[in-house]
Amino acid sequence: MTGFNTLLYKEVLRFWKVATQTITAPIMTALLYLLIFGHVLEDHVQVYPGVRYTAFLVPGLVMMSVLQNAFANSSSSLIQSKITGNLVFVLLPPLSHWEIFGAYVLAAILRGLAVGAGVFIVTVWFANLSFYSPLWIILFALLGAAMLGTMGLIAGIWAEKFDQLAAFQNFLIMPATFLSGVFYSIHSLPPFWLTLSRFNPFFYMIDGFRFGFFGKSDVDPLHSLMIVTVFFILLATIALQMLKRGYKLRH
Repeated sequence: MTGFNTLLYKEVLRFWKVATQTITAPIMTALLYLLIFGHVLEDHVQVYPGVRYTAFLVPGLVMMSVLQNAFANSSSSLIQSKITGNLVFVLLPPLSHWEIFGAYVLAAILRGLAVGAGVFIVTVWFANLSFYSPLWIILFALLGAAMLGTMGLIAGIWAEKFDQLAAFQNFLIMPATFLSGVFYSIHSLPPFWLTLSRFNPFFYMIDGFRFGFFGKSDVDPLHSLMIVTVFFILLATIALQMLKRGYKLRH
């Protein structure tokens, strides 16, 4: 396990040494979202009975930050290594595809959770949150970070330049995140967008995560957990096969 530990240490150190950019900046962005949307909509929107809009918004912002930063960590690390040419130092040691997968995804989970915890700490003061089921909170945070870390790994393997990675993030990750119910309940949407939202796995991650705080959700949390788990297994299978075959990694 020495190789795995070393690669994991490298990946964690990579984002930790520039924590102002990788951790502090996303926290400040989420705080701005809360201040702006909370101020504008606090007295006009109530999604769940007895839950103020700011309180509803905080878990969504926390989970959104976890997902976006888990994806950013693994995807940016791989594309930078490919472009600078130092990916060879990861491929040359006798590391199995399982070890490479585990190190990149675990580092992505750690960054996602670190940012999510930071967002929670700075935003919880603006809302009166309850903790209906901490187990659901932890479970969906871990699964969500793992799923987006895996998706970032796939994107990093597939992309050959920063433009391709940016397209992946701008046309898939960002829309899926913002259309997942972070700022609203999907039941407030027109029928077409409501139906479309039910095909968005990001919605189930955020809805299940929010259930852990309020005990209320748009979908049964067990149903959400099943969907998220299936998507994670599917993405992990794809990523492992890409690593095993050296897809776009060995030339």
